[in-house]
Amino acid sequence: MDWELMPLDGVGPLLFGMPIDEVAAVMPGMTELRRFQADPSFRENLGVEFGTRRAEPAVYAYCVDGRLFCVAVDAVHGPQVTLRGRQLTTCVPADLERFLLHAHRCEVLDVSYGPRGNPGVNGLGLVVRVQAVVGGVLTRPVMVGRTWADRCTDDWEGAIPGCEWVGRLWPHRGETKSWPATGHRTDWGDWQPPF
Repeated sequence: MDWELMPLDGVGPLLFGMPIDEVAAVMPGMTELRRFQADPSFRENLGVEFGTRRAEPAVYAYCVDGRLFCVAVDAVHGPQVTLRGRQLTTCVPADLERFLLHAHRCEVLDVSYGPRGNPGVNGLGLVVRVQAVVGGVLTRPVMVGRTWADRCTDDWEGAIPGCEWVGRLWPHRGETKSWPATGHRTDWGDWQPPF
């Protein structure tokens, strides 16, 4: 399944701002697997996991006030997301980073890095995360709509839910760190990351 990123407007059949009931209705061949609280600080952020099989989540849709504002795609089971013909899902991180940085040097994209090293483009509402898979890590795009794109690469001040920042960090010079680090104390209270 291939989805095109329509920067700041939507991805595939999903349009930012659409009601959550419409999101479920337009998901091709997927069913809702579960709902969860997506952020420890913003309890109104609802995450909805969609997939083709129970143990294989493919798409995470995030809503606030019942409206879609963020979509993340699983690197293994999700649709292939492209931007102007360039694959964003299931890439080797270094390859996609080279593409982004080349576009940045050519002044096509304004690439920035968040506090935990994830590259993204606020003007596209795009952050690229990594996902651990057998044999290494692959890219998984996280996308937000126009209203939420300002500072989207910033995991402290941006709108992307907290659960999307948990896990494997963007690899730099062979590092394999995760956040939160083992033994790190968080201020999440009773909230636990959903995956």
